[in-house]
Amino acid sequence: MRDDDREDPFDEFFEEIERMMNDMMGGNAEFRFERASGGGGDAAADRSAVHYDIHETDETVRVVADVPGVEKSDIDLKCDGTTLSLRAGSDGRDYSERVELPARVDEHSADATYNNGVLEVAFDRADDSTSIDI
Repeated sequence: MRDDDREDPFDEFFEEIERMMNDMMGGNAEFRFERASGGGGDAAADRSAVHYDIHETDETVRVVADVPGVEKSDIDLKCDGTTLSLRAGSDGRDYSERVELPARVDEHSADATYNNGVLEVAFDRADDSTSIDI
């Protein structure tokens, strides 16, 4: 018997939590709560979900993401000023996530650290507007 063939003993418990969360949110699609699915051989389903938080101040935007099981050298980050793209992979893990940032950032100010499976990327906020000399 393969691990994928066994029924998860917590499925009923999580389904009930999903139902209660969705009832609490009033069916608002923007706040729909669903558990990430995995397995089945589908390449998209075999990717692990990246759990992340965004912290912002008046001067900075910081993304903290859980990316366990990969080496620092296996992480690829790209930023275009409004979106942070994360790709990481190793033998048993594959991560891919696009994080929409809450404010425009200076992508050249990025400061990233990775320690014990936690990735932190900090950016300076970009100026709202740029002066144009005439």
